[in-house]
Amino acid sequence: MTSSADVEPPKVALVTGASRFLGGYLVTRLAQNPAIDRVIAVDTQSPTKDMLRRMGRAEFVLADIRNPLIGKVIRNMDVDTVVHASTVTKAPKSGSRTAMKDMNVLGAMQLFAVCQKAPSVRRVVLRSSSAVYGSSAKDPAKFTEEMSARRRPTGAFARDMIEIEGYLRGLARRRSDISTTILRLAPTVGNRLPGSVSAYLTSPLVPTVLGRDARLQLLHEEDALSALERATMAGPPGAVNVAGDGIVMMSQAVRRAGGLAVPMPYGLFRTAGHALMGSVMKSFTKEELDYFHFGCGLDTTRMRAELGFEPRWTTKDALDDFARSIRLSRIVKTEWVDRAESMVLSALGERTEAR
Repeated sequence: MTSSADVEPPKVALVTGASRFLGGYLVTRLAQNPAIDRVIAVDTQSPTKDMLRRMGRAEFVLADIRNPLIGKVIRNMDVDTVVHASTVTKAPKSGSRTAMKDMNVLGAMQLFAVCQKAPSVRRVVLRSSSAVYGSSAKDPAKFTEEMSARRRPTGAFARDMIEIEGYLRGLARRRSDISTTILRLAPTVGNRLPGSVSAYLTSPLVPTVLGRDARLQLLHEEDALSALERATMAGPPGAVNVAGDGIVMMSQAVRRAGGLAVPMPYGLFRTAGHALMGSVMKSFTKEELDYFHFGCGLDTTRMRAELGFEPRWTTKDALDDFARSIRLSRIVKTEWVDRAESMVLSALGERTEAR
């Protein structure tokens, strides 16, 4: 097997999702690398003025990857490396599940079809997610890249990513000269990359599942960016799990973030949780709630051996850095605790009466 050290860096790199944190800052880093001749940033909306300034010599193209324009860009600019980082985790506010799937799955299909037809393309990197493994009581302590979900994930994003990964593997079969790398990132924490775990732990009162203590393995946002940069420069073929070392139990995570856990039966997790957290709880998808229930562990042997990447932050360090960055040190007021206890007891009473 060819090691990542033997792979030539890209000459012309194209990055989708350039108006967001990972895509935008990846473009910034690539543009600062003198070994890369040209960097093309693509998105359906323009980055902020600050992000455009950071991108420096990179060229921004306002384009939808579902539009034939993306094919012209890749062909005319002799793109040799494509990084697909524009998948969305939730349906757009004004959209629907159909719109989300159209953006994610149809967009990836169109992009990979263009890559297949473009003779200049020799590497494609996909920013995927550990969500493809799902979260259930039957999960192993750690998922390796060869494993699949014990139960088929019910979440829309996880299903989309499984399908997108399949299309990329199809591209690899049809064009054996193209190296395809899939980075399955653990849930990220940080103050610049909004994620479900960050949003969940920001609440002063955190609903947890009674009788469960999910095992969390997290990834610092800067490590997510660095891993993506490493894969762009010299990614190995196949899937690679990316996560910080170690795990943190949910109860520990809540305490380290300065919050107070409020255990409740799973049947009340969303309803009573909504009373505690407000609209934040309502925004969580089914797959995110499953993660808070069970967690997910990843084997990262391939990350070190084949990607040649060593995270700077452990899971615990990433969590602590996140807590410091948004100043989560707080005093949990007695009235908050009383209110939480009252709501849970009331919900339990209503549930008992209903039976």
